[in-house]
Order: sequence, then structure tokens, then C-alpha cells
Amino acid sequence: MEKNKWKQKEYLFVDGYNIINTWESLRSLSELSLEAARNELIDIMAEYQHYTGIIVIIVFDAHMVKSNSGKKENIKGVDVVYTKENETADHFIERTLDSIGRIKKVRVATSDWMEQQVVLGRGGTRISSRELEVEIQNHKKLMKNKSKKKKQINDLIIGRLDEETIKKLEKWRNSDE
Repeated sequence: MEKNKWKQKEYLFVDGYNIINTWESLRSLSELSLEAARNELIDIMAEYQHYTGIIVIIVFDAHMVKSNSGKKENIKGVDVVYTKENETADHFIERTLDSIGRIKKVRVATSDWMEQQVVLGRGGTRISSRELEVEIQNHKKLMKNKSKKKKQINDLIIGRLDEETIKKLEKWRNSDE
């Protein structure tokens, strides 16, 4: 049996507008275009989900939008939720935590102190927006270093080949393109 089959999945709920308003790069972008900032956050979190295996759900408040029934999409593998009228991102996250927080491993990314306390009381763990930003930067550095190390190993192996073999490999590679 696979070792990972028994590994519990981890979920990360992201309070979208809270993150946009606290990360400098996204806040600056949102001043030009809120849609562009949302898309950038989705891109960042899709990459994060890909290299960590953590299931990411980004929740955006749409509670002020009249007659809004809410919307759920899957963009680049990330679940994106726009709340319904009169429902905040906090309420959506709290309701979801009530149903899965004690049986699943759930983290919530928000810098809202009150929301962090509610999350803890409902079986989740919290991560501040700043902590999430640092975690993402650290993962990117780690991935870059792994890639760099792999390239060094490949360069070392290529460096051991004679010139004729290298030319044959180049010719072979170019014939596939």
C-alpha cells in the first residue's frame, strides 16, 4: 500500500481580500486593478498548491453585491469562492470549519485577529498573511535551490562526456524539436 494514501490531506483557506490588502505587492496592484490583484493571488496560490500538495481554497467577499447567489470556480487547480449576498469570507470559512475543522487538517490565512481566534476555537489553525507570504517565499527559494542543484549535477555529467557524444546528443535533441 502507498505510504501517502494514509497521509491526511491539508487544506488552506485564504481570505482573499485580507491577503490582497496586507501583501504590499498585491495592495499596489489592486490600486490599479482589483481583478489583476485577484488573478495574481490565484496564480501565487496555484503554484503554492502545486509544490506543497496542500489544497488551497481562496474565499473572496461578495456579500455587498446585491442579489449575488455566490459562485465557486476552479482556476488553475485552486478552488475560488465568491461568497453570496450577506455572507462574508469569514462566515463562509467559519461554516466550513464547523463541518470539517475537527476531522481534517485545516489552516486559515488571515490577519484578522478575531477571525484567527474563531478559527482556533473551531478546530483549525491560523497563519497570518505575513507568515503565509514568508512561507511562500521560502518554498520558492527551496524550489529554486533544488532546480539549481539538479542543473549542477546535469552539467557535471555532461562535462564528463566526450565532444563526439555531446554532438550526437545535441543532434538528437534538435531532431525532436
